[in-house]
Amino acid sequence: MDFLEEGAARSRMCLCVLCGLPASGKSSVAGQISTLCVEQRLKCSVVHYDDLIPEDAFTVMEEGNHGDMQHQTQTEWKMYRHAVLQCIEQFLEKPQVLAEPPASCPLNRDSWRRCVQTALASDTAGTSLTEPSPLVFLLDDNFYYPSMRYEVYQLARKYSLGFCQVYLHCPVETCISRNQSRSTPLPREVILEMEKRMVSPNPQKNSWEKNSIVLNTTDSLTKGDTQKLMEFILFALNNPLSPVEDHTEQKEADRLKCATSVIHQADQACRRLVSEAMKSARENQVPPESLRSLATELNESKTRFLHTMRKQFLEDLAATQEEIDVDHVVKRAVQVFDHDKNEILYRSFKK
Repeated sequence: MDFLEEGAARSRMCLCVLCGLPASGKSSVAGQISTLCVEQRLKCSVVHYDDLIPEDAFTVMEEGNHGDMQHQTQTEWKMYRHAVLQCIEQFLEKPQVLAEPPASCPLNRDSWRRCVQTALASDTAGTSLTEPSPLVFLLDDNFYYPSMRYEVYQLARKYSLGFCQVYLHCPVETCISRNQSRSTPLPREVILEMEKRMVSPNPQKNSWEKNSIVLNTTDSLTKGDTQKLMEFILFALNNPLSPVEDHTEQKEADRLKCATSVIHQADQACRRLVSEAMKSARENQVPPESLRSLATELNESKTRFLHTMRKQFLEDLAATQEEIDVDHVVKRAVQVFDHDKNEILYRSFKK
């Protein structure tokens, strides 16, 4: 069966997100898709985030602790992820000129060259230079938060590309078992933590995720699975997104207004928790000098927490079209800070 339908060449690019836990089979599926693309006269470039991002960045992610180190780690990690999409966007604009990543790019340059090597190769299917073979970009990463995937969707919409998501569902214990056979396995705790964070595509909640498919990768994919997957990707290729005129400024103002309300309420609640903690410390006869240090540590922790919360909330807000339950968001956030506050208070009692 020839999957290449009439019109694919007109919609010449598609961004396909492969998401799932480590060792869920993303790289194997990417290899299978690449083979099928070649058979169907499509170009396929696999963007392995693990290869592009320096290994020490993953190590820092695993060892990150609470406080400044965790905040710095999250900032650097997002910087690397942003750099991947930035390279893809620059390639979309000027493929021949920007086969080399920009000098300031922190990604592995050799790995990026391999990513675009297929895309820059001469066509062998008899198409002309003005009508090159369609190109599928496979983005191979965990993509555990919707906000991470939404950034790819935005890029596809901006350039009128096809967009789809393939979620690889695999039991966490199976992933852990497979991971152990790797030459450099991840710690078990990292995969378990990733499983807690993983938010699978939800088209009912996020309309932009409607073009998503779930693959059960507990066992090897059948021929029927791969055929269904290829048809799914070609559907996205043949139905590119259209840039929509939205009231960007108004939406941004609404987002900031909502975020301001959430952060204000969270700030008020956190202030009360800090006051309660200081009262408890005085009742437990903590020395005055230690009280001053405790107050400083609590307030610094509160400031860092609110800064991180605001940034993450804005990202999550951009990735959903659902109405935000402000009270629920504030309640959950305050519970997190309350836990941090109790740890700081406990340490002060032990001094």
